[in-house]
Amino acid sequence: MSGGSAAGVLAELRRLDAAVYAAIAETDTPALDHLFSRLSRSADYSRLSIASAVALALGAGEDGRRAALHGMAAVAVTAAIVNLAIKPMSRRARPDREEASVPLGRQVRMPASHSFPSGHTAAAFAFATGAGRALPWTTTPLSVLATLVGYSRVHTGVHYPLDVIVGALCGVSLATVSDRALNCISSG
Repeated sequence: MSGGSAAGVLAELRRLDAAVYAAIAETDTPALDHLFSRLSRSADYSRLSIASAVALALGAGEDGRRAALHGMAAVAVTAAIVNLAIKPMSRRARPDREEASVPLGRQVRMPASHSFPSGHTAAAFAFATGAGRALPWTTTPLSVLATLVGYSRVHTGVHYPLDVIVGALCGVSLATVSDRALNCISSG
């Protein structure tokens, strides 16, 4: 590997991840703190995805119902794989909010699960990808919402940025697999 060993690159990524987390924690954003903590709590148990699925199913006809189904199937597959397989294997500890001086006003309940990858982010991107593949006009607004959910997890101090980035990649990848499986079932 040119420029450094794999272990050296990983060590630098960890330092960069911790530095970005610390920079966000120490940046004074009282107007945003309430917004991002509410958004983060709203994404607990995929409530934002469920609400979006209901809105699509009720408001966008047959295509909306298909998008809701594909989005929620992607969430189910992603949540199962991320929470039952990937997180237990990674065993990454949650950030230390006290050490990073994350303001109390922005904090949400610290989950007991491992930190890597972000399950909230994975589920939000899974829904955006699954629904978006079935109903393309929903891709942008749902992806923006998923991005904000991901950022909220760092802003509230419960995840490092790399947890969120990998969570997003897991959500998109697993939703793509889920979508292909649903399409095979429905065409077969």
